[in-house]
Amino acid sequence: MCLALPVRVIQVGLGTAGDAALVDLDGVQKEISVALLEGVQVGDYVILHAGYALSRLDPLEAAHTLALFSEITHVDSPAVAAA
Repeated sequence: MCLALPVRVIQVGLGTAGDAALVDLDGVQKEISVALLEGVQVGDYVILHAGYALSRLDPLEAAHTLALFSEITHVDSPAVAAA
């Protein structure tokens, strides 16, 4: 199973070629490649998979998706409790 996550770009222009960015997901920061996308800017949300930004994501859609992830990973969630 593969999982792609929405992450927020907090710094761009990293790496020797300038095609990397620093992203944040709930306080966890990671340098990723943005070589597959043009014009990525600080504040953008991107879909991250296997270290690469695959596409941009609307901020409202990103917030909704992150809220859903939060619900399913919360310890008191009925889905987790039933497992």
